Amino acid sequence: MGNPTCSWINCLLIFKALPAETVYSGTMGDTNPSPGSPGENQNQNQNPDGNPPSEGDSTIAALARKVQESISVGKRHKFWETQPVGQFKDVGDTSLPEGPIEPPTPLSEVKQEPYNLPGLYEWITCDMNTEEMCNEVYTLLTNNYVEDDENMFRFNYSKEFLQWALRPPGYYKSWHIGVRVKTSKKLVAFITGIPAKIRFRDDVVRMAEINFLCVHKKLRSKRLAPVMIKEVTRRVHLENIWQAAYTAGVVLPTPITTCQYWHRSLNPKKLIDVGFSRLGARMTMSRTIKLYKLPDATLTPGFRKMELHDIPAVTRLLRNYLSQFIVAPDFDEDDVQHWLLPTENVVDSYLVESPNSHEITDFCSFYTLPSSILGNQNYTTLKAAYSYYNVSTKTPLLQLMNDALIVAKQKDYDVFNALDVMQNESFLKELKFGPGDGKLHYYLYNYRIRPALKPSELGLVLL
Repeated sequence: MGNPTCSWINCLLIFKALPAETVYSGTMGDTNPSPGSPGENQNQNQNPDGNPPSEGDSTIAALARKVQESISVGKRHKFWETQPVGQFKDVGDTSLPEGPIEPPTPLSEVKQEPYNLPGLYEWITCDMNTEEMCNEVYTLLTNNYVEDDENMFRFNYSKEFLQWALRPPGYYKSWHIGVRVKTSKKLVAFITGIPAKIRFRDDVVRMAEINFLCVHKKLRSKRLAPVMIKEVTRRVHLENIWQAAYTAGVVLPTPITTCQYWHRSLNPKKLIDVGFSRLGARMTMSRTIKLYKLPDATLTPGFRKMELHDIPAVTRLLRNYLSQFIVAPDFDEDDVQHWLLPTENVVDSYLVESPNSHEITDFCSFYTLPSSILGNQNYTTLKAAYSYYNVSTKTPLLQLMNDALIVAKQKDYDVFNALDVMQNESFLKELKFGPGDGKLHYYLYNYRIRPALKPSELGLVLL
């Protein structure tokens, strides 16, 4: 990744769990907030002076100033300063237009052959429709994917989740890329892309979302990650896609917004026992359990699980809701069926149907992303729900999300996580969410939007 002429130029990639040092040197580390963000409010991932950033344009200006003050000239983001992304030096420059930063490259100039791997390795295309391939990918990720800074938790995406995440409408099998050892045929690295449509104000842009970049722990000195990124980028270019958005847990040039992770305890005793959270000052375990206790049944009349025949109504509800945000996905009925129709232990969706008119008035959803608990004798898995898309028109959002917490507790989740995007901030404190360690920075590649967004102006949640 240190080579500024690599094929990232003009291609927008969404990175979840892109290793931090890969950005600079091709070695592996973590950029994302930890899988569990253990230890709420332990002041990790904050500004260099220890203070959390403020919202909006002042956030980015503050980040720019802190970054420039805290690192030497020799360690600045040399790679990103060569790329068509927002630059720290441009923060506050109102003369720069919104939209693409650079025009697309002619398709005839896109490299037609795969990039060269070191001699011991070979490319494969991973067919995620087969049980055998899913098992291989699952094993690689389960043992080698993102861990928190203290090596207490590691993401544990299920095989069902991977198939859901990687096979949306119009997906390209060629964007699911693996690296094998030639002799043993062992899968040692993986990276994926999926197509998406995201709206920036009034413009809907085709993008590539890149995810699941993973290199086996024993091979992280082999510089496989940079060539993998270039290869998936090449394959994205071949489909004439040049813009997208990406996320990272580190500050790069230049976030369009910075979001905060919040956590709501559902099983507080387990969370404290495994080190995810701590017992509060002057709090006993019994008082803590009582504090987070939820009703046994949902409270909203007409609250029920989403079904197949609800797709048109949910699509209308969601599209209307997302239209108020500056950046949001452009979902159609096929997207809603794929991403939001309930799938056991993958995604849960509930709605409110008026008992009188039978109108669908409200909607909430969450996806399942457990983490392996490392080195604990009593527990092996942390079952986490992540808030996805929620729409409130008749039922107060606070009440709707309280019902979501109730059903998550009924389904034995340990914690319910949410970002402060969209209108989420309105319910977080009232429903006893606590701010975690993790910050998530959102970026656009080869697309400028200004001024910087408040988290409440962002209608996009990435897996």
